[in-house]
Amino acid sequence: MTLAEGTQRLPAQALRNLFLFEKLSGEQLQWLAEHGWVIEVPSGATFLAEGAPAELFIVLLSGSITMSRRVGEDDVETVRTDQVGVYAGAMQAYVADPARQTYTATIRAVSDARFFVLRAEDFASMMHTWFPMAIHLLEGLFLGMRSAQHIIGQRQQLLALGALSAGLTHELNNPAAAAVRATAALRDRVAGMRHKLAMLAKGDVDPRLLGLLVDVQEEAVRAVPEAPKMTALEESAQEDALNDWLDGHEVPNGWELAPIFVGAGTTPAFLDKVADQASPSVMDGAVRWLAYTLETELLMNEITDSVTRISSLVAAAKQYSNMDRAPHERVDIHAGLKSTLVMLASKLEGLEVVKDFDPSLPKVPVYAGELNQVWTNLIDNAVQAMNGHGTLTVRTSMDGDHVRVEIGDTGPGVPEKLRQRIFEPFFTTKPVGQGTGLGLDISYRIVVGRHGGDLTVESRPGDTRFIVRLPLTERSQD
Repeated sequence: MTLAEGTQRLPAQALRNLFLFEKLSGEQLQWLAEHGWVIEVPSGATFLAEGAPAELFIVLLSGSITMSRRVGEDDVETVRTDQVGVYAGAMQAYVADPARQTYTATIRAVSDARFFVLRAEDFASMMHTWFPMAIHLLEGLFLGMRSAQHIIGQRQQLLALGALSAGLTHELNNPAAAAVRATAALRDRVAGMRHKLAMLAKGDVDPRLLGLLVDVQEEAVRAVPEAPKMTALEESAQEDALNDWLDGHEVPNGWELAPIFVGAGTTPAFLDKVADQASPSVMDGAVRWLAYTLETELLMNEITDSVTRISSLVAAAKQYSNMDRAPHERVDIHAGLKSTLVMLASKLEGLEVVKDFDPSLPKVPVYAGELNQVWTNLIDNAVQAMNGHGTLTVRTSMDGDHVRVEIGDTGPGVPEKLRQRIFEPFFTTKPVGQGTGLGLDISYRIVVGRHGGDLTVESRPGDTRFIVRLPLTERSQD
């Protein structure tokens, strides 16, 4: 319905009966009476739609109204009142450019209602003219809080980025160092192989033994990928058995070779194939030849595993940052969750991580990079709540026409009296210097404001779950 200026006016004295204007002077009331007008709204009518340009400031004269906000696909009623004098609309026109403001809620008439209406620009001019000092204070407070929130929000993002970078550096360093160590050891083993080749060139090795060694080493190499996984106790027992075999066949320093044979899955029975053909005089060289071959294979496997791990970490970092993706698109929600867990791996040490993912979930229209910040904040909070011990659960499922993501922890829980405040800006339960109080506020604004979803918490000691619900439908772009 239209709220265009009408001809019906309200006498200045009638305006004084409204608590908002009761302290104004006669001259000021007269100004209001001349610049404002009265509208009548029938029962059931919707006006001041959320998201529309905030052009009017309104005051209720009679009737009942509701105020609601959009959360996902639902309209959530926040206020229902029939109190004369309540106001809504362009309430912040005096602290910002009125042309850039929008209504923050939708108002509907529950019964026939009447309103006193004032244009946003008139309301802003009135406030600046009549209450200049108060407006300066309010602007300072409003703009100061917004600026502080922005600066601290950026600071928190930098801290989070620093923590992620440190974690990623730690994760990359381990396989990189392993690859360097394996490469150095492989160089020594290749040198040993060159020495054995020199012996072959001089004819120091029986050609029949050489043929046997080639056959045996090929068989041993093929068995490496199938080497059984053993416990430390089983490995120790197998090393003892191989040590006994090597000592029994007078191979010096057999204790150096036993761990190589154990790692490759070689048994004393397998080494008997060499002993059956090799004379005692070449037994040491034959066994070491086989050990060098197997260790070379193991070292190359270690290098491959390390480089693959580095590649996987780089891929996870790329997925996390969404460097090669459009800012808004339909994505598999699990990709962001998995990459975030990889990025936070160093913080998850000592915790049990349970991933209960529903593989049948459809793709969701999201700002993937921003959503990864939500996963980071929620997982980081869960990790800190558990203080190094407990179970982190990441679960996905369908919830009506929404995708549901739960981040759960087994920490002490969030007291009921704090649950209504944890999404407020600057509110934190962490010690001074350890939290900005903006992590959950930022997460809430990303989930609710940017995606039209919902972010809630359910908590009791030993079971706290932050629940994110994301709509499957594309959000309309106004």
